[in-house]
Amino acid sequence: MAEIRWFGHNCFRIRGKEAVVMTDPVGKNTGYSMTRQTADIVTMSHDHPGHTNLNSIKPEFKVIQGPGEYEMNEVFVTGIRTYHDSKKGSERGYNTAYVIELEGMRFAHLGDLGHTLTEAQAEEFNNVDVLMVPVGGGTTITAELAADLVSRLGPKSVIPMQYQTAMGDSALASAEAFTKLLGIAVPEPVEKLVLKPSDLTDTTQIFMLTPDK
Repeated sequence: MAEIRWFGHNCFRIRGKEAVVMTDPVGKNTGYSMTRQTADIVTMSHDHPGHTNLNSIKPEFKVIQGPGEYEMNEVFVTGIRTYHDSKKGSERGYNTAYVIELEGMRFAHLGDLGHTLTEAQAEEFNNVDVLMVPVGGGTTITAELAADLVSRLGPKSVIPMQYQTAMGDSALASAEAFTKLLGIAVPEPVEKLVLKPSDLTDTTQIFMLTPDK
């Protein structure tokens, strides 16, 4: 069983029995703020202030920043090299997407992905249980590309991130633009999501979270 909370932008906390994983610790420049958190592992997709606020995490923790295979606290993490733009990083540099395996589930966090995935990259995300995908456009993929990725990867569940909210990211598209492309209404947001493998179905489910503070 894993508990998932969202702190806005690309920042999630995934709490399992083995460890607590934080993704892209959110910086105040994004419009979001969070109280100091405790984590065992912190993943960072790229070196931008909105994603690297390590001061918000209480010591001690281990940082993963970049491609490779890692095993920490009985959690397996694979970093996959991607780009922050559609021109192989020439505009905004590299982005690392992660597959995080804990509690018998595979979580994929795409970071600030700026392009559609190649076939080789897409294969890294086979059998994903929970896909965390940016959907608001701006400096990341558009809602259209995000919806296409969901169709290609076929995850069991999807949690949108980096879209327009009342707290931040006001220039981005809304989550509704993304869910419409999938043919569903925006689900009612929840404060936290608790998932276990038996909760997942063959039909992709969309979950919305309210930003925690």
